[in-house]
Amino acid sequence: MADETIFVVDRVVTKPGCAREFVDSYVAEYVPGGRNRGMTLDRILVSPPIWFDDESNVVTITWTLEGVHAWWEMTRQGRRDPALGEWWSKIDDLIVERSRTMAARAGDIEGVSRV
Repeated sequence: MADETIFVVDRVVTKPGCAREFVDSYVAEYVPGGRNRGMTLDRILVSPPIWFDDESNVVTITWTLEGVHAWWEMTRQGRRDPALGEWWSKIDDLIVERSRTMAARAGDIEGVSRV
């Protein structure tokens, strides 16, 4: 099961003109903790690919974890860390909405389903 990758996908719609500030804060303040919880930052995508001053952007951040056990460990650590909620509260003025989903490659579903 360790070879099966779990993808954690954060999707954030920023308030108009706030995408760059959100990304800078995410990289500087959130990413180190994510790495400490065992996640590997795969990519940060900004759509459309321009820093708007007067429109929203969608920021899609993809992390990877190696296997279901790594996902559960990351989740357990995150739930016990009050700094995560504090950080999201601190940057709340920069975002319209956010969501997090988990995914796996289609070929890995059988393996990740056997927990």
